[in-house]
Amino acid sequence: MAYRSVRIESLAVEVPPQRVTSKAIEDELSPTYRRLGIPAGCIETLVGITARRFWDEEAPGAGPPGRIAECAARVGRAAFDQTGRAAELMARGGVVISTSVCKDYIEPSVAALVRGQLALPSDCEAFDVGNACLGFMNGMDLAAMWIEQRRVDVALVVAAESSRHVTRRTVERLSAPTSTMQDFKEALPTLTLGSGAVAMLLVHESIASTTHRLTGAVSLGDGASSTICLGTPEWMRTDAHKLLHNGVELAQRTWKRAEERLGWTRDNLAQFICHQVGATHMATFFQRLELDLERAFLTYPELGNIGPAAVPLTLGLAVEAGRVHEGDRLALMGIGSGLSCMMTEVVW
Repeated sequence: MAYRSVRIESLAVEVPPQRVTSKAIEDELSPTYRRLGIPAGCIETLVGITARRFWDEEAPGAGPPGRIAECAARVGRAAFDQTGRAAELMARGGVVISTSVCKDYIEPSVAALVRGQLALPSDCEAFDVGNACLGFMNGMDLAAMWIEQRRVDVALVVAAESSRHVTRRTVERLSAPTSTMQDFKEALPTLTLGSGAVAMLLVHESIASTTHRLTGAVSLGDGASSTICLGTPEWMRTDAHKLLHNGVELAQRTWKRAEERLGWTRDNLAQFICHQVGATHMATFFQRLELDLERAFLTYPELGNIGPAAVPLTLGLAVEAGRVHEGDRLALMGIGSGLSCMMTEVVW
């Protein structure tokens, strides 16, 4: 798809307050490490993740909207507030799309809870879109289609992720005296997960106050790789080798499509804003695509893998750090379990 009328009006990010180091997690697993002969420091050595963030523990008995919807609503409110005309934009209705992997409840949708928390008007549609780590980019794409068609003039895309529970349950399982080296290998990606929240407010150009343009997107999938990463709220099991190999191969094919349809070259893009799993994945991805890793803003060493929030949160942090300048052509690139790959262009 190519878009002419879609603007990013605001982008709000929130990094959780609790910094949890890889060393702290490995200290809890030290009996298992000794029993299986796993060297200390292997998380940071293998994937380059020094720390990740957790939200503060939810108070016992806390009721709706729950942790995920609460964080998504808070960062969504921040996105509206950044514009300096929150009341005007919120009154326009539009749509709320939540793309979180994490959910407080099976129903209602996280987006419905966010709509309720923000007291958005009754003609504002609200629903969830799920596609593993690619969900936010799919949400941006869908919102852009609606804006381009003038079905809505305002779209709020949100994601809030919390890795505390699945990390805790994984540490508990690996601490069992029956856990094996294979269990550890399959669970290692779970120990890289982080937390965070992000909201992007997309609007039609006729009411925009910025020039940040969402210009197009391309995507491809690999159905044969649909089961190499499986996850529940309690566990995630990953064939890391296949995920890396098949994911990078899919990314190479998607890059070729971006060259054809978006006019991308290795030289005409100012920044690569990527979903980040760890050091090996980033290095292999950039080497195979022959891209300049110096033009990628890295968040994984301190934040880990934040799922669908990773790409927009990385964009927000890159902007805050002064790495993105007006007029920069940005490549947003993500791969999600399944496998799916999407590449989206933003001209800042």
